[in-house]
Amino acid sequence: MALINSVISWLMKKRIHQIELFMKYPHEVQTEWLRKLLSTARNTEWGKMYDFKSVITPEQFRDRLPIHDYETLKGPISRLRNGEQNILWPSEIKWFAKSSGTTCDKSKFIPVSQEALEECHFKGGKDLLSIYCNNHTETKLFDGKSIAMGGSHQIKEINNELYYQGDLSAILIQNLPGWVEFMRTPNLSIALMDEWESKIEMMAAATIQHDVTNISGVPSWTLLLFKRVLEITGKRNLLEVWPNFELFVHGGVNFSPYREQFQRILPSRKVNYLETYNASEGFFGIQDRDEADDMLLMLDYGIYYEFIPPEQVGRPHPDAYSLDQVELNRNYAMVITTNAGLWRYLIGDTIQFTSCRPYRIKISGRTRNFINAFGEELIVDNAEKAMAVACERSHAIVAEYTAAPVYFSGDSKGAHEWLIEFEKQPDDLAFFSSALDTALKSLNSDYEAKRYHSLLLEEPLIRILPPNTFYRWLKQKGKLGGQHKVPRLSNDRKYVDEILQLISGD
Repeated sequence: MALINSVISWLMKKRIHQIELFMKYPHEVQTEWLRKLLSTARNTEWGKMYDFKSVITPEQFRDRLPIHDYETLKGPISRLRNGEQNILWPSEIKWFAKSSGTTCDKSKFIPVSQEALEECHFKGGKDLLSIYCNNHTETKLFDGKSIAMGGSHQIKEINNELYYQGDLSAILIQNLPGWVEFMRTPNLSIALMDEWESKIEMMAAATIQHDVTNISGVPSWTLLLFKRVLEITGKRNLLEVWPNFELFVHGGVNFSPYREQFQRILPSRKVNYLETYNASEGFFGIQDRDEADDMLLMLDYGIYYEFIPPEQVGRPHPDAYSLDQVELNRNYAMVITTNAGLWRYLIGDTIQFTSCRPYRIKISGRTRNFINAFGEELIVDNAEKAMAVACERSHAIVAEYTAAPVYFSGDSKGAHEWLIEFEKQPDDLAFFSSALDTALKSLNSDYEAKRYHSLLLEEPLIRILPPNTFYRWLKQKGKLGGQHKVPRLSNDRKYVDEILQLISGD
């Protein structure tokens, strides 16, 4: 295994030179990818409809094609799922990544082409290992086994052809090359199970037999596996089970609220944490520096990027900026054009640029995951940072939370209601609430203005939920698994009222 580790590490590092090239020439790389995408798809149904052959410049591209979201692409995607081809992209589409997101009850089915698998998702996976090996030259990552907190997929037959749909993680696991399969655990029969509770049980039992060095997944679901492993083994921490564990690759939600829990379970400075920005629609970013809170925007994955101000989302002709036009520390809704046939697709995330040399980003929230009931324009980034401050000051650890507005009623003023599951409750709940409120004021001037003398907004209303409430709520909605996340903020009370009704019945 030591030889295998050395060979793989050497191969991974070879990619660093190519990464350095797109860091040095970002605008040229993006312009070339737009040209390639238009040229490749020019004879598709959409290529002919929008006359891709005559599109030369990014400006013409913006003028020619409108912004799309899943609702406007649902028709063409439904045709693809029914076996038609050459609609959005010329190569055969037989894989569809199922995603419900955090703000929509209906499932979305994102087309995944072979090019997207090879040039985007798999390339992203190899690049995160390349970056990690480059930063940690003494790594023993490949001496042991890897765990991926994957989902499940289903197969349907249309006209004697097989089509696959499921979580992106399941699609990736199903298509992994043989040498990667050799290095991961558990086996496919467990990794692709769709019944989440049984799956966690079987994963825990199977993985404790191996020398696990790394795991990738959403923090909340990964913690569930970790805790079950400790329950089965009776150990105090995971390093007593997996003494060579060194890396957790995470994404999907902000890691800050989970960091202390992970450090308790993995009490070693030798354990590293690496954030990625990988969605059903594409692989976008990798944390390329230790201890950083941002990610390198990956520019050579077959994706062309545009960015629009969040307040213009939904307008017929919003301003759209290319990479060379963005500003630091400003919120943008991200729009992508991909090698799976998503053309000027609004993915629903908002980001901020932390650097332009090279381009690094951090996720600031969702275009629909916010609270703006009273003009406060509270975004997820504000909530995550304020929650971290409140926890640190009150010695609390938050497991999960969500928040929604409390609307005016009679003479009462508005407020934000926070439903919180604590891993460790604060010493003083009133102090926790005050610390959260103060932090939100310092982070968001609109919130601060609405809280001034409590003219519009009262102080936060905190409700402590019993353990496992969010897990039960997700289970009730059929949303167990790594692709499903607790929505941090909602501009209506649908989720909050559902959760309160759930616990009122106990």
